[in-house]
Amino acid sequence: MTGLPVKLVEKPWGMDVLPAPFVAPAGQRIGEIWFEPPATLPSVLVKYIFASENLSVQVHPGDAEAKAAGGHTTGKDECWLVIHADPGATLGIGFNWPIDHAAMRAAALDGSIEHLVTWYPVRPGDFFYIPAGTVHAIGAGVGVIEIQQNADVTYRLYDYGRGRELHLDAGIAVSRGEPFDPRLHCHIPGSGTVQLADGRYFQAHRIDGMPDAEVRAIYAGPALVLPRTGTVRIGDAVLHPGECAEVQGLDDTLFDSEGQAIVVRAKA
Repeated sequence: MTGLPVKLVEKPWGMDVLPAPFVAPAGQRIGEIWFEPPATLPSVLVKYIFASENLSVQVHPGDAEAKAAGGHTTGKDECWLVIHADPGATLGIGFNWPIDHAAMRAAALDGSIEHLVTWYPVRPGDFFYIPAGTVHAIGAGVGVIEIQQNADVTYRLYDYGRGRELHLDAGIAVSRGEPFDPRLHCHIPGSGTVQLADGRYFQAHRIDGMPDAEVRAIYAGPALVLPRTGTVRIGDAVLHPGECAEVQGLDDTLFDSEGQAIVVRAKA
């Protein structure tokens, strides 16, 4: 097992008091907690996001668009598993109805894009797969585990007047002006092993207790393990909630019989 280094990322919309077991350094608003990808899984990034305010309305390019723009090797598909939601908390994904790029630009400039995005009330266990090109925003009071292509390429379309740079030309060029596909959203039951994502770039399961033979076969190679409750033992090392590690398959990995963990593997 190789434990992954943790990176705390300050954000203007982050939290100065984080949910356990995380602790924000004094005077810092931490919005993201990254687990640095290992050399054997460089294409996948897993992180926690905790928002006390709305994130920007934003979009990520696909692979071809990111490479054409220069400076990036891949685009960014991502997915969210909601682990915390204040009463009334929402996630914005896609549009209420089809919208062309000219109307999208006008709405981004006057701020009305916030109201054209579809806002989904959320609770822990909600899962959303966000393909590149999907306009989206995380609302205040939401905590998620995000699994994504390891690419830090984000185009902000609207930022609630925070004064940060917007990327209207690049962002609108790659945006899909359409409603979110409902097939990419589901609610995960509180118990049981469940497949979360099986996309082009990565696959992920929420494992409840010891994985069965079918799941062990899927994760026969390098994988990331993120305990949610209970512990995971790999050899003499024990992994706890709030940590993430790389494993070489699940056959010699002991999951707490009453615990849950997220496992992720790269597909491309």
